Amino acid sequence: MDATPIEARCDHCKQTRPLFLFEPDHDFHLTGITCEWCRREKQPLLCVRCFSAETLREEADPGSPEDNALAAALIEATHRNARIIARQEADKAACDGIAEATRNADA
Repeated sequence: MDATPIEARCDHCKQTRPLFLFEPDHDFHLTGITCEWCRREKQPLLCVRCFSAETLREEADPGSPEDNALAAALIEATHRNARIIARQEADKAACDGIAEATRNADA
């Protein structure tokens, strides 16, 4: 959501209020997962109230089983990569500690 609102007519409730450009809070368009909001040709200008309603609607959208399976696989891969990186950092810290202890013992 753009942090700087403009005063105009909300595309949803049609009232003149400070508006924001509604943008989905994800990068699914990069993965091939379909999303109702990403498929829109023109993203709506929404007031805060309507923006909140659209966000809740997006979060409640169950999606297709294929997309859900792909999203679950991507999330699992992300978690697995995070665990691998954490393990590599721990191994590096242990090796650095051994190297430091060896240098101190030699001195």
